[in-house]
Amino acid sequence: MSLGKRATAEFFGTFWLVLGGCGSAVLAAAYPHLGIGFAGVALAFGLTLLTMAYTIGHISGCHINPAVSVGLAVSGRFRWADVPAYVIAQVLGAIAASGVLFIIASGKAGFDVHAGFASDGYGMHSPDGYSLLSCLVCEVVMTFFFLLIILGSTHERAPKGFAPIAIGLGLTLIHLISIPVTNTSVNPARSTGPAIFAGGWALHQLWLFWLAPILGAALAGLVHHALFERTTPEPLIAGDAR
Repeated sequence: MSLGKRATAEFFGTFWLVLGGCGSAVLAAAYPHLGIGFAGVALAFGLTLLTMAYTIGHISGCHINPAVSVGLAVSGRFRWADVPAYVIAQVLGAIAASGVLFIIASGKAGFDVHAGFASDGYGMHSPDGYSLLSCLVCEVVMTFFFLLIILGSTHERAPKGFAPIAIGLGLTLIHLISIPVTNTSVNPARSTGPAIFAGGWALHQLWLFWLAPILGAALAGLVHHALFERTTPEPLIAGDAR
């Protein structure tokens, strides 16, 4: 599959992730009396990733996240030369989805994009007021384990066909833990799209949501490659005729 086609798949995959996940936060999380709340938003992010993994996983690998592309490259599972095209497509997909979400959300009287628009933040812009250090640690650790889930579930020795389920549920769990802390990024593209429309503080704090996820993903790539990748042939099982 050509790099152009794979990057296009990443554009649409990231579009769906941001529209589904951030859309649920903006449109449905606090809906009067019947809002889906944090649990619903967490599930929405997990479902978008799960559905896209089955839809474009066989085309592009369904990274739909710059941190994932970097982490896979660090682990040796992805070509560094392809990372820029993937990241550009992912960011453009996130911005396009945020634009669509803005058009939808602004159709309601009283909508204020500067109130947050599902943007990630720290300090006074953290949903529950967590400090910069808390948010940094949270994003690094959550992305670290997210990449471990991805690398482990997609390994050649892992059960086939179940990786999207593990990865989607993993992202759901990450959101259940960290929405009160940062509003959950673990994905620089997901953070960039809403921040561009929210402007102000969201753009000023965006640096953290590039640095922390990429750092966590890179660490996971190094750890998985060093500890869990096969470096020597496994011993033969008794009776194995290989």
